[in-house]
Amino acid sequence: MTFAELGLSPKLLEAIQEAGYSEPTPIQAGAIPAALAGRDVLGIAQTGTGKTASFTLPLIERLSRGRAKARMPRSLIIAPTRELAAQCAENFETYSKGQKLSMALLIGGVAFGPQEEILNKGADVLIATPGRLLDHFGRGKLLMTGVQMLVVDEADRMLDMGFIPDLEKIFSLVPPAPRRQTLFFSATMPKEIQSLVDRFLRDPERVEVSRPAQTGANITQLMIRLTDNSAKAKRLALRQAMSREGVKNGIIFSNRKRDVDVVARSLQRHGFSAAPIHGDLDQSARTATLADFKAGTLRFLVASDVAARGLDIPDVSHVFNYDMPHHADDYVHRIGRTGRAGKSGESVTIFAPGDEKSLAAVLKLIKEEIPELVLDGNGDAPASKASSPDAKSEAAAPKTASTRTRTRKPRVSRKSAEAEAPPKTPSPAAEPETADAAIVDTAPVKQAQDTETARENTSPSKRQSNRRSGSKRDRGQDKERSTIGFGDHVPSFMNADR
Repeated sequence: MTFAELGLSPKLLEAIQEAGYSEPTPIQAGAIPAALAGRDVLGIAQTGTGKTASFTLPLIERLSRGRAKARMPRSLIIAPTRELAAQCAENFETYSKGQKLSMALLIGGVAFGPQEEILNKGADVLIATPGRLLDHFGRGKLLMTGVQMLVVDEADRMLDMGFIPDLEKIFSLVPPAPRRQTLFFSATMPKEIQSLVDRFLRDPERVEVSRPAQTGANITQLMIRLTDNSAKAKRLALRQAMSREGVKNGIIFSNRKRDVDVVARSLQRHGFSAAPIHGDLDQSARTATLADFKAGTLRFLVASDVAARGLDIPDVSHVFNYDMPHHADDYVHRIGRTGRAGKSGESVTIFAPGDEKSLAAVLKLIKEEIPELVLDGNGDAPASKASSPDAKSEAAAPKTASTRTRTRKPRVSRKSAEAEAPPKTPSPAAEPETADAAIVDTAPVKQAQDTETARENTSPSKRQSNRRSGSKRDRGQDKERSTIGFGDHVPSFMNADR
C-alpha cells in the first residue's frame, strides 16, 4: 500500500515524499482512512510505529478547508510532555508545507507572551501539554468551543503522570462528541484509559497493529548481572558497557531524577560526552540538550522516563537501563528508543540484587529470556573519545561546587595540631628549626612578650575587661594563684583575728 491509496491530497503526498517516506506503517494504514472519513479512532500501537503521522496527516487534510479565528483554534493535540509536543509541532511543519495553516505550541517553561500573540492572530491547530493549555484558558486567552478535531497522544503516559483530571476538564471544554472528532492513541490500554474511551469516544474505529508492550525484533537485548548493588558498582558496569566497540551513541535511563544528574556528572568526569535531561530542568536546557544529541555533538543522553516515550530520534544505536524500570511496560518503551526506522539496535540492562521482582515482571511481559553480557575493561571512555589528561583532570572537579559552601572542621587539641602541622618556611621573625637555636634565639623575644603582657594586664581597664570576659576555667585557675592587687598596703580589718 502507498500513501496515495489512503486518500491524501497531492500537496500532502508531495510533502511526505520530500520527508523521505514511501509506504505507510500499519498504524498509519489503519488510522488515516478512518480519520479522513470523520470517524473517531482508537489507535493502539507500541512506540516507534509512526503514530504521530497517523493523526497529523488526516488533521492537515481536514484543516486545509476553512480558516482559523482569533482565540478559537479548530483542532487540538494534547501530549503528555514538552518534548513530545515539540515533536508533534515538527511533524506538523514538515507535512504542512505549501498549506496556509497556522500552528501554536503551548508548553511550559517558556514565556506566555509569544504564545498569546499567536492565539490572538488565530491558530488552526494547538499542540499543547495539559497544564499550559488550561493556564491559557484560565487567563481568558483561549476558547475551545470551535475545536473540530481533538487528538490525545500517549494517553497511558498521561495516566502515569497524573493528567487524567486535566484531560477530563479539557473534554468538558470542547464541543460534545457529535460535533467533535476524537483521535485517541495509546501504547497500552489500562482500565482507566478504557474508561476514558468509553466516556468520550463515539463508536471508535479500533486500530491495533501489534500486541501491547511487544519488543522490536531488530533490538538485541542484553543484561549485566551484578552481585553488588552499590551505586559505585553500577556506574562502573555502565561505563564498561558504554566503552565497548560499536557503541556509537545511546540513551541511559534512570528511575529517579536525582540519579540522572549524578550519573551524568560521573560520566563527564570519566571523559564521556554526556548530559542529563529530566522534568526539573529548564525548557531551554532540555531543548538544547536534545538538539545536541540529535545533531551528534552529544553522544550520550542520561534521561528519566520523560524521554522514554514518543521522542523520534531515529539513529540511536544503544539504550542502557541504569535502573530496572518500576513497571514492565516502561522497559519496552525505553528500549524502543533504539532499533527504529528498520535499523538494528542494542539494549543493555543492569540487574542488581533487589531487582528480582522487576526482572520477573519484564520477562513475563516480553515472553523471552535476556542473555547475559560479560564485561571487561576499566570503565574509562574509549581512547579515541577521551579528553586530554589536562581536560580530564579539570572535568574531575564537580561543576556544581559553590565557593560559599562551608564545611565544619573537626576540633583538635593544640598539641596535636602542633605535632601534625607541616614545617613552615623560615623567616627572619620565625623560630629556627633546631631546639638549641630556639632556646638561644627565642628567649629574649619571649621575655619581652611576657613583660609587655604583664604591663597590659596591670592596667585597670584591662583588669576589668579580663574579669568580665574570663571563662569559668580561667577563673578557676585564678583561684589557685595568689591574689595580686593590694601589695604591701593591706587594710587592717583584713588582718584582724576573728
